[in-house]
Formats: sequence, structure tokens, C-alpha cells
Amino acid sequence: MVRVILPQHLRTLARVEGEVSLEVVEPVTQETVLDVLEARYPMLRGTIRDHVTRRRRPFIRFFACEQDVSHDSSDAPLPEAVAKGEEPLLIVGAMAGG
Repeated sequence: MVRVILPQHLRTLARVEGEVSLEVVEPVTQETVLDVLEARYPMLRGTIRDHVTRRRRPFIRFFACEQDVSHDSSDAPLPEAVAKGEEPLLIVGAMAGG
């Protein structure tokens, strides 16, 4: 099971509390996790990644094992600790402004 922590506004949209546990088949990548997340919670389609390009939205960041993996290839394997459910994948809404 892969554990995913969503920002509050996406938890509200998906009607979930706390973290989400997903059954993801190998390889566990950003893309496979998001595929399962969007299949389970279709209301999240287009909020984390673009509908057409399937690329991460600009103000969304992914963290795995306290590392920003946002700019890693979407098909690169996530750390083993995330794949095993020992550590969560955090999806964070970045803040901008001055």
C-alpha cells in the first residue's frame, strides 16, 4: 500500500480525512500513484496534473522521504520506503507571492 497525503483543499474535494492508502502495482512512480489516485477519486482529475499533457500543475509539489521529487521524471521509481508504505508521498500546494 502506498500512503498519500493530500493538501486540505484536495482532501475536501475528494471527501477524505487524513492520508489515503492506495494499492499501486510495481513500479511505484509518480505517474502510477496519480493514475490510481485519480481512478479512485475522479473528482481530483485535472487538479494535480493537466488533463491533456498529464504533467504536474505548476504550483503542486511532490515530496518523498523529505526530498522534493517534483522535477523528477514522472515514470522514475519513487523511494522504496514510499513504495512499501513506510513513508508517505506528500502532495503539497506550493505558495507564491511576495
